[in-house]
Amino acid sequence: MAVFSKRTAEQQLNQEAGKVRKDDLETLLQRQEAIEAKVKSSGRLQRFGTDIKLMFSLIRDYWNGRYRAVPWKTIAAVAGALLYVLNPLDLIPDLIFGFGLLDDAGVVALCLKLVESDLHKYAAWKELSEKPE
Repeated sequence: MAVFSKRTAEQQLNQEAGKVRKDDLETLLQRQEAIEAKVKSSGRLQRFGTDIKLMFSLIRDYWNGRYRAVPWKTIAAVAGALLYVLNPLDLIPDLIFGFGLLDDAGVVALCLKLVESDLHKYAAWKELSEKPE
């Protein structure tokens, strides 16, 4: 039996995303360094480092009004997943050796799967918008 199933990850992601309000985005952006440091120091989360940077970029561009071609559901899911990673006392507390970040990785992986097409569209937009003319 899996300690942390896809269904449990989905429940946690939906719970976190359901709590996200637009004001939470600013708080999340202020905590970006802390979340990225946690990701960098974790074997289970480290493989999501590039994706998490893209997720933060999406949130930042949405917050600043530069990119709005994304449904709120996607923004809430991304923010919910990142806030979940930030919480040390989530479903499986981060201090439990060997399992503590398993749930964080599961929530991030599920979020990426759910918002994959929106992230790809955003990445393409970002690449085009940053090209020098």
